[in-house]
Amino acid sequence: MPEGHTIHRLARDHQRWFAGQSVTVASPQGRFEAGAQALSGRTLRGVDAYGKHLFYDFVRGPILHIHLGLFGRFRMRKRPAPQRGAPRMVLGNDEREVRLSGPTACEVLTRADANAIMARLGPDPLRPRASGKRFVDTVCRRKRQAGALLLDQSVVAGIGNVYRSELLFRIGVHPATPGHAIPRASWEALWRDTKALLAIGVTLNRIVTVAPEERGHRGPRQLVRGERVYVYRRRTCLRCEGPVETLTIGQRKAYACPACQPRVP
Repeated sequence: MPEGHTIHRLARDHQRWFAGQSVTVASPQGRFEAGAQALSGRTLRGVDAYGKHLFYDFVRGPILHIHLGLFGRFRMRKRPAPQRGAPRMVLGNDEREVRLSGPTACEVLTRADANAIMARLGPDPLRPRASGKRFVDTVCRRKRQAGALLLDQSVVAGIGNVYRSELLFRIGVHPATPGHAIPRASWEALWRDTKALLAIGVTLNRIVTVAPEERGHRGPRQLVRGERVYVYRRRTCLRCEGPVETLTIGQRKAYACPACQPRVP
């Protein structure tokens, strides 16, 4: 499932390509036909991201809400483009189009409906006025495991399985540790780290969590997949080279280094 940096990157790109323009919207698959008819020909005011949700705001019109889920994907093509396959939605202008396939949600909402979705979400570290205090106050009093808290979108919006494992590694906390057993200062450090790493992810369009001093002389774009993370889907810890533990938390596989992230007794 795409994590928050991917969604914010999509919002940034789609804003740059289509905002302020009249766009065409179609549904070759047919499952979004009514929504496409309601939106096509309208001017797109802007595109906003909150956590793993995308919101397209149309002038004097409804809101297009998209959640990619596990299988959703956007593909961008220059126009004119061959009409291959049957994506759920195609949105575009004279120069380019984006083709959406396999989303969990692709729907037309009122502004009130969109606001209700955002109200159910925790703070998104990539949004300018996101409340780190709200996040820290929440996790400091919870008995749930830290690894489960970070996947709960009502606690913090946009963190997925990769960032979950990597953020806890970077503060030296095992994902099975209860939230209330972790010092407040550690949670505050994790929030700051989350903001920084997600912002890097938006810029690079990929997840890189390894600190510059541990990359040698290579820049983040020069790292191959296994070199960009410390423990996620690795057999050995990138830092200490000890074995990585795999466990299930929040119905997803979590990864931890027992040496760098000792369990709380």
